[in-house]
Amino acid sequence: MNATKVLLQGRQPMIRFLGKRTTPAKVDHTPQAHPASPTHSLPDSFASYRQKAQQHGPLNQTTKFSTGGIGGTPGASLGPVEAGKGTFFDRSELPQRFQRLAWTQSEIEAVESGGASLYA
Repeated sequence: MNATKVLLQGRQPMIRFLGKRTTPAKVDHTPQAHPASPTHSLPDSFASYRQKAQQHGPLNQTTKFSTGGIGGTPGASLGPVEAGKGTFFDRSELPQRFQRLAWTQSEIEAVESGGASLYA
């Protein structure tokens, strides 16, 4: 006699499903606007949607450099890029107390050996 069979004979699942498992007879697959959309309406066409859409800037811009909106203008034409007050682009621009510390030779050896050099 197997103990497993004896144990499973009185087993009852903890989850109880209500009703019979059935799929709905009719499912509505017509496009609908998302409940949280600001206009609560679908666009007329993909072309009209594309005219108003933005993804890293307007998608419908045309310039003398290219016909597309993204990458159509060189970065230099956007003007100088400067960090605002209290904003830094690189850690080396921070005050000395916040900059990265130089690694010592013992730390480098510990990392390269996986920590084994600390106990040798």
